[in-house]
Order: sequence, then structure tokens, then C-alpha cells
Amino acid sequence: IKAALLLGAVDNALGGIAIAGRRGTAKSVLARGLHALLPPIEVIEESFANADPNDVSSWESGLADKLDGKAAKKKVRSAPFVTIPLGVTEDRLIGTVDIEESTKLGKPVFQPGLLAEANRGVLYIDEINLLDDGIVNLLLSVLSDGVNVVEREGISIKHPCKPLLIATFNPEEGDVRDHLLDRIAVVLGSEEPKTSEERLEAMDMASRFQDNPMEIIDECKDATGQMGSQILFAREFLKEVTIGPKQIEYLVDEARRGGVEGHRAEMFAVRVAKANAALEGRTKVTPEDLQKAVKLVIIPRSIFKDMPPEEMEPPQPPPPPPPPQDEMQEEQQEQEQEQEQEEDQEEEEEPEDQVPEEFVFDSEGVILDDDLMKFQNSQKASGRTGRARTQMIFSEERGRYIKPMIPKGKVKKMAVDATLRAAAPYQRARRERGKEKGDIRNVYVESSDFRAKKLARKAGSLVIFCVDASGSMAINRMSSAKGAIINLLSESYTSRDKVSLIPFYANKAEVLLPPSKSVAMATNRLETLPCGGGSPLAHALEVAMRTGLNAMSSGDTSRVMIVCVTDGRANVPLGVSNEDPEYTGENPKKPTKDELNEEVLEMAKQVGGLGMQLLVIDSENQFVSTGITKKIAEAAQGKYYYLPNANENTIAASVSNALADAKNS
Repeated sequence: IKAALLLGAVDNALGGIAIAGRRGTAKSVLARGLHALLPPIEVIEESFANADPNDVSSWESGLADKLDGKAAKKKVRSAPFVTIPLGVTEDRLIGTVDIEESTKLGKPVFQPGLLAEANRGVLYIDEINLLDDGIVNLLLSVLSDGVNVVEREGISIKHPCKPLLIATFNPEEGDVRDHLLDRIAVVLGSEEPKTSEERLEAMDMASRFQDNPMEIIDECKDATGQMGSQILFAREFLKEVTIGPKQIEYLVDEARRGGVEGHRAEMFAVRVAKANAALEGRTKVTPEDLQKAVKLVIIPRSIFKDMPPEEMEPPQPPPPPPPPQDEMQEEQQEQEQEQEQEEDQEEEEEPEDQVPEEFVFDSEGVILDDDLMKFQNSQKASGRTGRARTQMIFSEERGRYIKPMIPKGKVKKMAVDATLRAAAPYQRARRERGKEKGDIRNVYVESSDFRAKKLARKAGSLVIFCVDASGSMAINRMSSAKGAIINLLSESYTSRDKVSLIPFYANKAEVLLPPSKSVAMATNRLETLPCGGGSPLAHALEVAMRTGLNAMSSGDTSRVMIVCVTDGRANVPLGVSNEDPEYTGENPKKPTKDELNEEVLEMAKQVGGLGMQLLVIDSENQFVSTGITKKIAEAAQGKYYYLPNANENTIAASVSNALADAKNS
């Protein structure tokens, strides 16, 4: 991780560094410690985005007009280190209208955001996995372009944004989406010290720093200064570092052998190799630089297979008898002469594109180096164990304020800050008109200035169990469903997921357990389990859809999954369940078996059409199976599991896996 941070300090355009690790593994300490090593930068005083005086093409909009042909005033400042808070809004991130200045001047005035402050420095995000997805997408989009373009509320401006992104996250608190990690160059894991000596050294250093921080700073002052000078020189070397076509081909082959998707890995690896060469004071990339790039960029992105078993080597044949002493001396002298000649030739004809003699991956994607395999296993263990990301519901009524929006109809909750920003540029003109009409106010706000709050709140999922309580196996199915419900509720105490139970038997399906996340309520409601009679499967799906729609309309449920535990043998038509006179009169209509199956399949299609996921657990004996349960799952575009002897653990595991897949999709 230290090597990656140093390379990022050499090249801000490296692509970013993400550090994954559990609690107390010094992720933030490593990230913040880099700031002391960064050399100062030269900026233009009039610039709000730390513009480089030597790069006119990267200046922000309006800076050249502000200077009006005069020589720019320069100053030297420390490299900025900007932290993005978890609750940051889009306005604070990218910039917005300055209300006070706009009111004074009577025109929109831009107020820079955090991205402008971080240009040419470090942009640090602690717990990026907890940051709003929309903010993360916007942030990475701006960083990949290197320019922040703001066009809103009467302003149009762009400014450079080329900081080094450093992000940390704890996988136990939620993972980061793969497509976001793919846009960050280096993703590594921070581990705890493995030996007692390392832990003791870390504890001793931390204790001494808490007691007397200046003492530790003085001890490290020389080393910090030397490293800062090395980074400063490396930035100058970086402009002259070259990499040959064969070396780029080597990186491409390594990415291909490792099964890496996309082309970002090779592009990032090239920058890492050049930065490492510059840090070492070289102007040409060497095999060691290429191996460092593979280790930091390609290995964490690769798809691995296990190490092949070691083959037993055949016994070595006995050595031949040694030659006479005179012959050995002559052969040794000849070998030394040949070796010296070869070394002279290598020095005279040094190849331009040096690549490592062996690949890190073999042709089947297996890592050949034991140390690199251990490195990859540690990265995989520390960075891929998070839970599915939290679902959000956006509205104008309840939740956390995330951004303003132009209202559609009546404003339910006004965004006062955005409304004032929209009205600020027109205050001078409106004040003059107000004086003429005798309408004198402190602030003039019109309906066209109104902005509404866009609110977001966490939402859970609803799992509806539809259990066939008819037939001889009804008791087993109901008991297994009850156990699965209790298991799911016990495991999801930190989420907002709810569970409901709808048994179907006799002529109808009924809601035995309304949507709930209470273990106590589920235990009380499920104390008595009904069973026996017919199998109204179509009515069960209808009741489940109605329950799911009611839950989604409340605004606290974003996803509904219907888990149907059945053998698929429906024998009660929907008309009987709904007490249709055509089916319950003196001469009731009696549908055929095919018509009953078509009725069930039609209800399954409606489940899929409403955006609900259907998970069918087939409890039918395979020897007498009709295949209708699988058709039900296919009709709803859902999932099918054949579990004739399913217990509470297998049902709960199947539902948990399906729910996790749905949340990550």
C-alpha cells in the first residue's frame, strides 16, 4: 500500500487508490500520512482551482479574462488535501451559485465546490462504500474526464479537476460496486500485522505518538524530507520516462492470461510502471517496473484458478565421475572468458524493450509465483466480503435531503437554499421594480425560483412465502417455512427486510403473517399452522401480488420476492376462491386440469409483469413430476429450485442467496 501511495504522489493522473480493510488496520492513517510527503505546488492567486501558471490550456473558465493580459500573480502553497464527507450534496461537491455575491452583483456568481479545491492535490474519501451512489458516479465521471463542467441555475463554467483519489472502505460495512472499483487504478487490502513483533512495534509507535507527537515527528523529519525530495525529482523524471511496444504487449498478455475484463487494467498498469521507473530515477521502464505494475493493478483484477498440485520429481541419476583436475581448470577458465564476452556484448547492445523472462500467469490463468499467490489471496480475503448494497427510495415527502430539483406541480418540501440561489441573480432588478410599485421586501422570490427537495431513504425487501398447506406433506412444508421465516428475520435484524406468510389450503389462500420484521410477532402468529383440503395455487399468487403491491405503495419496500413452496398440483380454480357464482352456483363450472394449469401460469406472468421476483421451490416427488412448477417459474421469469425434502435451513439459504443476487443486480 505504501508503494502504491508513493506512486500516486508521483503521478496524480495514476487513476486513484482504494484501500480495503477491516476496523483498526490503519487505512486512514496511511492515506492521511501521504499529505506530508507531497511537495508544494505553484498556483495563480486569482484562481479558485489551483491553476498551474505554466499550463494555460488547463485554466478554469474566466481566469484569462480576469487577468486581462496582465502577468499572473503566482504563489506557492502546500498541496491541498480535501476530504469528502459522507453527507456531501451535489452542490457542495461540484459547486453552485454564490447567493451573497449574486445578490450584490445582480448576476450569477459561481461558488467553487470541493472538486475545485482538490485540484492538483489529494481527494480523500473515507468509507466510500457508504457514500451515495449518485455522488460516487458523478465523482468518478469528473475524475476520469479531468474537467468539471457545471451548467445550472444560470451559470456555465468548467475548471480542471485532476487530484489523486484515495478511498478507503470496510467490506464488513458494505461492498463497493465492481464497476466503480474497475475505474480505480489500484485496489489493495490493508491487513493486520501477522507477527507479535510487528503488532508490538505498531502499538509502541502509536502510544508514543499519542503521548508526544512532536517527538515522533522530529524523529521522522529527515526521512520525510528525503522522501518528499524523491517524489519531487520523480515528478520531473516522469516527463521523460518511456515505455516500449514490447513492454506494453507484455502487460496486455498478463491481463489476458489473468482473465481481466476491459482495457482499463492495461492503461493503469502502463502509468504505474512509468511512475515506478521515475521514482527509482530511471528514464526507461525495466522488467522490475512491469512486475510492480502487474502486482498492483492486474493481479487484484484477475480471475484465478487454484495452484496446480506439485508433481513428484523423479529421482536424480547418480552424478558422473569428476574429470581430472587439469581439465577442470581449463574448462573453468574458458567459461569465465565466455561469460565476460557475453556481459560486454549485453552492455554494448542493451535491448530497448526489456520484459521479464517469465509471465506472472501461465496460459491457464494460474499464478506461477508463490509469493504473488499469497498476495492475491490476502487481497481477495480483505476486499470481497461485504453484504449487498442498501436500496434507496426517492421521493418529495420523507427521507434525507440529497439535492434540489425543479418541482413538478405543488411543492411539498421547499429547498430554501436552492430557491435563494435561483432568486439571487435577479434581486437587483426585482428590487428596482418593487420600489416603483411600492413593494419593498428584503428578498424577492417568485414562483419560478421555487426548488423542491429530493429526499432519499433506505428501503428494504419483502419476502412473501406462499406455502401449499394441502396434502399429506403439508405439515412438513409449513414447519419448514416457519423455521425459514424465523431464520430470515433473525439474520436481517440490521436491514429493513420484512417477511410474510400466505398458506393456501381448502378453497382459499389467507395472509397468516402480515409483512413484518418482528421475530416475536412471527412466532406468535405461526404458533398454529393450518393445513388440509384442496390446493388453490392461483388464488395464492393473486393474494401475494396484492400484498406486495400494498407494501410497495407504502414507500418503505423497494423489492418484493414471492417464494412459492408447492408441488404445482393446483385443483381449485380462481373462481371458487373468489366466490364467483359461475363456479359456486347450482351447476358450477368445472375446469379441466389443463385449464387450471393455464390459470396458474397466467397469474405467474402477472407476477413477473409487476416487477416482482418469483422463487419456486418444487416439493414434488421427481418420479411423478409433471414439470408444471418449473413452467410457473419460467412464466414469471423467476428462479426454480428442486428441493423435495427441503428443511428450514435449505429454504432460508435459497431465499437469502436469491435476495442477495437481486439486490446486487
